[in-house]
Amino acid sequence: MSGINKVILIGHLGKDPEVRYLEGGVSVTSFPLATSETFTRDGQKVEQTEWHNIVMWRGLADVAVKFLQKGKLVYIEGKLRTRSFEDKEGIKKYTTEIIAENFTMLGRKTDFEPESPKNSSGGASETPESFRNNNGGDTAF
Repeated sequence: MSGINKVILIGHLGKDPEVRYLEGGVSVTSFPLATSETFTRDGQKVEQTEWHNIVMWRGLADVAVKFLQKGKLVYIEGKLRTRSFEDKEGIKKYTTEIIAENFTMLGRKTDFEPESPKNSSGGASETPESFRNNNGGDTAF
């Protein structure tokens, strides 16, 4: 039996997604995502935040750049990847990322629309929008 590499996160974007284009016009976007948990230690409420590096490829990247913004709440499914690279001084470094396979925007629909007087009417749908990577293959680097 082969292993399972599955990550599920719900958190807030730490900054707007940044898109870049590789050879052949392949789009890739990345952004930090904060997840927090609260627990009690010595009678005090403590909040612990973890930061995750999220990477989205191709069509999913294009949709993320269009709809996601810093501070928005989002559900993400993907897989964990660790890769290595050399920094400016030639030192080998490692980074662990979540390669997103789909995401769902959480909250009210108006949370994901541009600010305008029309959007303050309060008649927005509570239905989240979901997006999936439909490339059918591996999201290779």
